[in-house]
Amino acid sequence: MTFKQKIHSHYLQMVQDRIDVFKDMISNLTKDSKNDAKGSAGDKHETALSMMHIEQEKLTNKLKEGIAQKAVLDKIDSSKTTENIISGSLVKANGIYLYLSVALPKIAIDGINVIALSPQSPLGNHLMGNKVGFQFEINGTKYLIEEVN
Repeated sequence: MTFKQKIHSHYLQMVQDRIDVFKDMISNLTKDSKNDAKGSAGDKHETALSMMHIEQEKLTNKLKEGIAQKAVLDKIDSSKTTENIISGSLVKANGIYLYLSVALPKIAIDGINVIALSPQSPLGNHLMGNKVGFQFEINGTKYLIEEVN
Protein backbone atom coordinates (compact mmCIF):
# COMPACT_ATOMS: atom_id res chain seq x y z
CA MET A 1 0.00 0.00 0.00
CA THR A 2 1.42 3.40 -1.00
CA PHE A 3 1.69 6.34 1.38
CA LYS A 4 -1.20 8.04 -0.41
CA GLN A 5 -3.36 4.88 -0.19
CA LYS A 6 -2.63 4.63 3.56
CA ILE A 7 -3.76 8.24 3.98
CA HIS A 8 -6.93 7.66 1.96
CA SER A 9 -7.73 4.49 3.87
CA HIS A 10 -7.19 6.21 7.23
CA TYR A 11 -9.48 9.12 6.32
CA LEU A 12 -12.15 6.74 5.00
CA GLN A 13 -12.07 4.81 8.27
CA MET A 14 -12.16 8.04 10.29
CA VAL A 15 -15.27 9.25 8.45
CA GLN A 16 -16.96 5.83 8.67
CA ASP A 17 -16.30 5.72 12.42
CA ARG A 18 -17.89 9.17 12.83
CA ILE A 19 -20.93 8.04 10.80
CA ASP A 20 -21.30 4.96 13.00
CA VAL A 21 -21.06 7.02 16.21
CA PHE A 22 -23.72 9.48 15.03
CA LYS A 23 -26.03 6.62 13.98
CA ASP A 24 -25.65 5.03 17.43
CA MET A 25 -26.29 8.33 19.20
CA ILE A 26 -29.42 8.99 17.12
CA SER A 27 -30.65 5.46 17.79
CA ASN A 28 -30.10 5.85 21.54
CA LEU A 29 -31.91 9.19 21.59
CA THR A 30 -34.85 7.65 19.74
CA LYS A 31 -35.03 4.82 22.28
CA ASP A 32 -34.76 7.29 25.17
CA SER A 33 -37.56 9.46 23.81
CA LYS A 34 -39.84 6.43 23.43
CA ASN A 35 -39.08 5.30 26.98
CA ASP A 36 -39.60 8.83 28.31
CA ALA A 37 -42.94 9.08 26.50
CA LYS A 38 -44.23 6.02 28.37
CA GLY A 39 -43.43 7.20 31.87
CA SER A 40 -43.84 10.96 32.05
CA ALA A 41 -46.46 13.64 31.79
CA GLY A 42 -46.63 17.40 32.01
CA ASP A 43 -44.38 20.33 31.16
CA LYS A 44 -41.12 18.62 32.23
CA HIS A 45 -41.91 15.78 29.88
CA GLU A 46 -42.59 18.14 26.96
CA THR A 47 -39.36 20.05 27.62
CA ALA A 48 -37.31 16.85 27.78
CA LEU A 49 -38.81 15.59 24.53
CA SER A 50 -38.19 18.94 22.86
CA MET A 51 -34.55 18.93 23.98
CA MET A 52 -34.09 15.37 22.70
CA HIS A 53 -35.63 16.36 19.38
CA ILE A 54 -33.26 19.34 19.02
CA GLU A 55 -30.27 17.11 19.84
CA GLN A 56 -31.48 14.53 17.35
CA GLU A 57 -31.67 17.20 14.61
CA LYS A 58 -28.09 18.31 15.37
CA LEU A 59 -26.84 14.72 15.22
CA THR A 60 -28.76 14.09 12.00
CA ASN A 61 -27.07 17.10 10.39
CA LYS A 62 -23.66 15.85 11.49
CA LEU A 63 -24.53 12.40 10.13
CA LYS A 64 -25.48 13.92 6.77
CA GLU A 65 -22.18 15.82 6.72
CA GLY A 66 -20.27 12.59 7.41
CA ILE A 67 -22.14 10.74 4.68
CA ALA A 68 -21.36 13.56 2.22
CA GLN A 69 -17.66 13.43 3.18
CA LYS A 70 -17.61 9.67 2.70
CA ALA A 71 -19.24 10.06 -0.74
CA VAL A 72 -16.44 12.43 -1.80
CA LEU A 73 -13.76 10.06 -0.47
CA ASP A 74 -15.44 7.06 -2.16
CA LYS A 75 -15.11 8.80 -5.56
CA ILE A 76 -11.33 9.21 -5.17
CA ASP A 77 -9.03 6.61 -6.73
CA SER A 78 -6.06 6.73 -4.34
CA SER A 79 -3.91 4.67 -6.70
CA LYS A 80 -4.14 7.35 -9.42
CA THR A 81 -1.30 9.86 -9.83
CA THR A 82 -1.34 12.88 -12.11
CA GLU A 83 1.00 15.70 -13.02
CA ASN A 84 -1.65 18.34 -12.40
CA ILE A 85 -3.26 18.61 -8.99
CA ILE A 86 -6.83 17.26 -8.85
CA SER A 87 -9.20 16.15 -6.11
CA GLY A 88 -7.47 13.16 -4.52
CA SER A 89 -3.94 14.47 -5.09
CA LEU A 90 -1.37 14.28 -2.33
CA VAL A 91 0.67 17.47 -2.51
CA LYS A 92 3.84 18.39 -0.70
CA ALA A 93 4.18 22.16 -0.40
CA ASN A 94 6.64 23.92 1.91
CA GLY A 95 7.39 20.54 3.50
CA ILE A 96 3.71 20.01 4.42
CA TYR A 97 1.67 17.11 3.02
CA LEU A 98 -1.80 18.12 1.87
CA TYR A 99 -4.46 15.65 0.77
CA LEU A 100 -7.03 17.34 -1.45
CA SER A 101 -10.33 15.66 -0.64
CA VAL A 102 -12.51 17.04 2.16
CA ALA A 103 -11.69 19.13 5.21
CA LEU A 104 -10.74 16.69 7.97
CA PRO A 105 -8.43 16.75 11.02
CA LYS A 106 -4.66 16.43 10.70
CA ILE A 107 -3.36 12.86 10.96
CA ALA A 108 0.06 11.20 11.18
CA ILE A 109 0.86 8.29 8.87
CA ASP A 110 4.26 6.61 9.20
CA GLY A 111 5.29 9.51 11.45
CA ILE A 112 4.45 12.11 8.78
CA ASN A 113 1.74 14.72 9.38
CA VAL A 114 -0.92 15.08 6.70
CA ILE A 115 -3.66 17.67 6.42
CA ALA A 116 -6.82 16.91 4.44
CA LEU A 117 -8.32 19.96 2.83
CA SER A 118 -11.15 20.74 0.50
CA PRO A 119 -10.37 21.81 -3.08
CA GLN A 120 -12.80 24.69 -2.40
CA SER A 121 -10.71 26.04 0.50
CA PRO A 122 -8.48 29.06 -0.28
CA LEU A 123 -5.31 26.91 -0.23
CA GLY A 124 -6.97 24.03 -2.10
CA ASN A 125 -8.28 26.43 -4.73
CA HIS A 126 -4.75 27.76 -5.38
CA LEU A 127 -3.36 24.23 -5.68
CA MET A 128 -5.97 22.82 -8.09
CA GLY A 129 -4.70 22.34 -11.64
CA ASN A 130 -1.11 23.31 -10.87
CA LYS A 131 2.12 21.29 -11.04
CA VAL A 132 5.42 20.80 -9.22
CA GLY A 133 7.37 24.07 -9.15
CA PHE A 134 4.29 26.34 -9.05
CA GLN A 135 4.61 29.17 -6.52
CA PHE A 136 1.86 31.30 -5.02
CA GLU A 137 1.09 33.37 -1.95
CA ILE A 138 -1.85 33.32 0.48
CA ASN A 139 -2.12 35.75 3.41
CA GLY A 140 1.55 36.66 3.22
CA THR A 141 2.76 33.05 3.15
CA LYS A 142 4.58 31.91 0.01
CA TYR A 143 4.05 28.31 -1.10
CA LEU A 144 6.08 26.15 -3.46
CA ILE A 145 4.67 22.88 -4.75
CA GLU A 146 7.42 20.29 -4.25
CA GLU A 147 5.64 17.00 -5.06
CA VAL A 148 2.35 15.80 -6.53
CA ASN A 149 1.14 12.21 -6.10
